[in-house]
Amino acid sequence: MQQSGAAGGRGYALFPLLGVLFFQGVSIVLSLEIHADAHVRGYVGEKIKLKCTFKSTSDVTDKLTIDWTYRPPSSSRTVSIFHYQSFQYPTTAGTFRDRISWVGNVYKGDASISISNPTIKDNGTFSCAVKNPPDVHHNIPMTELTVTERGFGTMLSSVALLSILVFVPSAVVVALLLVRMGRKAAGLKKRSRSGYKKSSIEVSDDTDQEEEDACMVRLCVRCAECLDSDYEETY
Repeated sequence: MQQSGAAGGRGYALFPLLGVLFFQGVSIVLSLEIHADAHVRGYVGEKIKLKCTFKSTSDVTDKLTIDWTYRPPSSSRTVSIFHYQSFQYPTTAGTFRDRISWVGNVYKGDASISISNPTIKDNGTFSCAVKNPPDVHHNIPMTELTVTERGFGTMLSSVALLSILVFVPSAVVVALLLVRMGRKAAGLKKRSRSGYKKSSIEVSDDTDQEEEDACMVRLCVRCAECLDSDYEETY
């Protein structure tokens, strides 16, 4: 602790280890809040994002540092997997080598990373630590990652969703078109038996109806393709 006198007998005391500054009898706490998801679930082979955000009372400078560490479930030993200070420094050794990517933005208070090609061996506890001098004292949130294989239930749900979004609407449209075409064919057959001859207006109406039916078919096919495309983009 350091103390110095000032005019009028006023002074200040600095407690760097506690992160508290006393100036002219007023205490100022240097705070840095960090938030991360307590639990994250992922699937083998699908990229996983580990989200971490922070709020600092000081402006971000090139002195800001971010450190991500990992601890296996059956061990108390932690290993560094990512470091940031102006540049990104993902680990170059261990099981996370070439699989850690920076997806954050320090100027927006985002210190998130992602893991590509995750496996069940990646299960464990991840910690996100941020320091932005003079804000260096903060909580260290922990994220429990659980990586599993996609099960039969998940695949069944995907198939059911695909059926609802694509096949069911398409089947309904086709059924309606078949009913309409059947009715039209029956009418034509009835007219041909009675020797009925269409007028020029009826011929024009039939032509317009055929064009309308063709447009409807193309529209339905296009809608089904769009639905199918939207479904595939979710993977």
